[in-house]
Amino acid sequence: MAINELQKQTNTNIQEKANLIWEIATHLVGFYKPHEYGKVILPMTVLKRFDDALAATKEKVLAANQTLKEQKYEGAIRDGALCRTSGYSFYNTSKFDFARLLADPDNIQANFEDYLQGYSDNVKDILSNFKFDDEVKNMVKGNVLYVVIQEFNSKKADMSPDKITSMDMGYIFEELIRKFSESYNEEAGAHFTSRDIIYLMTELLIAPEKEEIRQNGCFKTAYDMAMGTSQMLGCLTERIQEITPEADLKCFGQEFNPETYAIAKADMLIKGGNASGMEFGDTLSNDAFSGYEFDYIISNPPFGIDWKREKDAVEREAKLGYDGRFGPGLPSISDGQMLFMLNGVKKLKEGTGRMAIIQNGSSLFTGDAGSGPSEIRRYLITSDLVEAIVQLPTDLFYNTGIATYIWLISKGKAANRMGKVQLIDASKCFVKRRKNIGNKRVDLSDDCIRLITAAYNEFDNKAYAEGALSVESKVFDNDFFGYTKVTVETAQTDENGKPVLKKGRPQPAKGKTDTETIPLREDVDEYFNKNVLPYNPLAYMDRSKDKIGYEIPFTRLFYKFTPPRKSDEIFAEFKALTAEEADLMKDILGE
Repeated sequence: MAINELQKQTNTNIQEKANLIWEIATHLVGFYKPHEYGKVILPMTVLKRFDDALAATKEKVLAANQTLKEQKYEGAIRDGALCRTSGYSFYNTSKFDFARLLADPDNIQANFEDYLQGYSDNVKDILSNFKFDDEVKNMVKGNVLYVVIQEFNSKKADMSPDKITSMDMGYIFEELIRKFSESYNEEAGAHFTSRDIIYLMTELLIAPEKEEIRQNGCFKTAYDMAMGTSQMLGCLTERIQEITPEADLKCFGQEFNPETYAIAKADMLIKGGNASGMEFGDTLSNDAFSGYEFDYIISNPPFGIDWKREKDAVEREAKLGYDGRFGPGLPSISDGQMLFMLNGVKKLKEGTGRMAIIQNGSSLFTGDAGSGPSEIRRYLITSDLVEAIVQLPTDLFYNTGIATYIWLISKGKAANRMGKVQLIDASKCFVKRRKNIGNKRVDLSDDCIRLITAAYNEFDNKAYAEGALSVESKVFDNDFFGYTKVTVETAQTDENGKPVLKKGRPQPAKGKTDTETIPLREDVDEYFNKNVLPYNPLAYMDRSKDKIGYEIPFTRLFYKFTPPRKSDEIFAEFKALTAEEADLMKDILGE
């Protein structure tokens, strides 16, 4: 299905369904504050989805459970048998379901707790991350548990898999989280990335392998280090299965927010995916996938967020050098996004692994030569890992209007890409939204994604245009981004104006130290003789202080000079406006 069609679907029936579910929160008014509604609505939505999914096999599961008890089967054998019977990788052995709970209002708390205890351990893990036991007690205290279950059992809250697909359920979760975030005065974009961005990332990620996937299928692994509700993994799976329905993409992810982690695991359970590959925890300080390697990595980690909480663990691992994840260097403590970049690189499968990761502009240029960020860029570029960087339009994300970039990292570059980096300016490739959502004022349409992907595939120095959309691609050698930072001193002079020497070497004058940034592709001595000595004959270089740096001056490389208007044009316009103003004043004053 085309992206525009998916978004239309999201903005109509899916949004309506989410609105209907959210309306249940009206029964919480008075006892819960608006920003607390999600604490009930999100886990209850998950439970109702599970309840509706298990309805068809409910009686079979109860019978199987009784038989297994009589035969004294426990543990993995029992779990496996009950999952096969339920048709999912989870089950519920309680005699209660939502409908039966409503038949006994006087014992709603005890029966509901029995119902919750009947779930398999993987569902109990989800509920524990929602801290749902506390909410059950709160609902009982506020005398709203029965009415909430009643509302979720109404026709409007029917979430049977034959009525709502797994993909649509993902959309509903996104919409509910957005509503929860807005009511909590929290940035919705902190929890998920809009699908137009994800679809572009997936297209770029699989572009070199699309034909191979179509012909030979796909049996690979994917990982998201900051997975949120796991929608990036879901979209990647959707896209690959559109190419070949038999594709088997095993997904793994880690998430630090307990509620979004719970939704990610619930979503994976209902899809029949790799729910055991969804891990809770802080990726930087508590890596759940140490030693793993993945075919694909797709992620939008937080940027502009400090890593003070993880500082001790990160610095300990950095001391391991390249045996750990952070060998190349550490970024500023105020922004941990490049740590996620290094985590991804460490986990890419050697020879074939590919990563699409979002970063803001600071990863391109912050940090002087020899600093952590510069050394990370140096490592990525000199190791020939950076395949392409795409500048996205501003106002594309829910929670920020700043410039953002997709970095494509590859451990298996095509032969023609080796030793080179492709930069793609897609900042003018967007369509305006009819209605803004937070800071999101523009979308990437199907045509946008097609044009950007075409520029990536052609790998050329070329501008592309289609109607109002424009994209420009430029290709550079790796060493283009490197430079030597050279310390330049000015020699002390004696009363005759001659340099003061000590052991045959000139002595530096205090307060006159300077530096020059010299591209790696230029000879340092030639540059110095041409650009420094003519203006300061007493200058000399202290080459013992040389530092190598790397930066990617994206904006400068795509800058287009616009000549100023001619003065006579400006004057003519000024005269015309003055005359127009005079006529207007006559009309107003009647003179």
